[in-house]
Amino acid sequence: MAVNALQTWEKVLEYASVPLHGTMSRKIRKGVKLQINEGKVYDDAVLFISDLFLRVTEDLEGSSINTYYDIDSIASIRTYSTKE
Repeated sequence: MAVNALQTWEKVLEYASVPLHGTMSRKIRKGVKLQINEGKVYDDAVLFISDLFLRVTEDLEGSSINTYYDIDSIASIRTYSTKE
């Protein structure tokens, strides 16, 4: 993947999230939903961004579920936000 594409995805993900205190992870901002490659829509998840992969962590029914995306395979990221 070109460095510019990686930087673009990082900027999009940074816009959609806030740093999680004391970690390298980021939490999706309140009122924002995130969709990767036209797939599942995430609204209350934690992101970990690296130059190789994106990890999305959700807490569902008492389980922590991690979904990993190869950075090179991300073709689109869609954000949804509430209209002010």
